[in-house]
Amino acid sequence: MLLYLNFIFSRGFELRFGKPTFVQRYAKNISLPMDKIKLAGEVAQIARRAGAAIMSVYGNVSEMPIELKEDQSPLTLADKAANDIITSGLVQLDIRFPIISEESRQIPFEERRNYDYYWLVDPLDGTKEFLKRNGEFTVNIALVHRNEPVIGIVYVPALNEIYWAVKGAGSWLETNRGKTRLQAATFQMTAPHLRVVCSRSHLSDATKDFIAQLQAPDLVAKGSALKFLIVAKGEAHIYPRLGFTSEWDTCPAQLVLEEAGGKVIDQQTGERLLYNKESLTNPFFIAYGCVNEL
Repeated sequence: MLLYLNFIFSRGFELRFGKPTFVQRYAKNISLPMDKIKLAGEVAQIARRAGAAIMSVYGNVSEMPIELKEDQSPLTLADKAANDIITSGLVQLDIRFPIISEESRQIPFEERRNYDYYWLVDPLDGTKEFLKRNGEFTVNIALVHRNEPVIGIVYVPALNEIYWAVKGAGSWLETNRGKTRLQAATFQMTAPHLRVVCSRSHLSDATKDFIAQLQAPDLVAKGSALKFLIVAKGEAHIYPRLGFTSEWDTCPAQLVLEEAGGKVIDQQTGERLLYNKESLTNPFFIAYGCVNEL
């Protein structure tokens, strides 16, 4: 019996109600040498597996039971399945960090404020677009160091496209045709016909007012983290989001855009958008490609 207890405790289990139950264990503050590019590749494979689970039920959306969360946003079996795959995959990596996921129990700020590294996850970003079956949904996973992303993975299951970035190592798109380095477009804010990305499901009055200040802009409607990605690819110039988002909606795609030469700015402070705030709700922000300030 003693040998059995030693075994289950060493494997990260605790006895709860007389049964061994897995409990994630990690160091809250560690500084370990990491091959972040290798780690990004491993996490990209986890994102692909989550995407495969999402696509396995994509054809039966109309028959899928839908729950409403406290904020009245939808929750589906696809969200839950993807979350299970991602969280179980992350805890099986050689290096373990805490996980903050939209679909898991939320961790009090008093605990997470001391995190050195942690994973930030949205297993299905764009659930409304998923339910509409328009393909504009993503799997979002970021590794955050204190308050900034250092690895960003965004997978687009409907297109089998994976966007990834490692801080200081560039931003990349991998498709069936190969790997391409991303570069945001260079532009001036006074130029006419700037391509402005707006949400397909959430367009606030404040966002409309911002767009009205531009010179004959061309609007591009997209769902989920795809709004960041088309700016990172140079296919659009600006993404103003003057409305509600959460940290898991933006974090990995922000790094993809930044490593492509863009930036994401807190509208109120004028500074870079940061993470692990007391509230996981983002302030209003504006994402830019490569703005020529001259």
